[in-house]
Amino acid sequence: MFSVTVRDHMMVAHSLSGDVFGPAQQLHGATYIVDATFRARELDENGIVVDIGRASEALHELIGHLTYRNLDEVAELAGINTTTERLCQFLGERLAASARTGALGGTTLAAVAVTLRESHVAWATFEVDL
Repeated sequence: MFSVTVRDHMMVAHSLSGDVFGPAQQLHGATYIVDATFRARELDENGIVVDIGRASEALHELIGHLTYRNLDEVAELAGINTTTERLCQFLGERLAASARTGALGGTTLAAVAVTLRESHVAWATFEVDL
């Protein structure tokens, strides 16, 4: 399996619902390093998994819509408890949709994974098979 990963970051504010989150139930900030990994069993006819430039632009545009925003007020996230895991899913599904249209280049994609790193000791990943 081949993979290509592109990286960006985003700073957001949000609150989490549920007693399990303790003080994080209150509005707080989070800074995430965002890795988007594209996987293919074989390289396409150009010898690539995806076009790195297109993948970087797609990730930047996607997280740009969330950066410096209160996620509690983002319409697309209404009703979602914006845990790190759910944010991975939200981003992963949207990148997978772009990949399926061919917008990222590469024609042999098998999966897209998004990892959000909250710190140097904690992160979450969501992977979508294509």
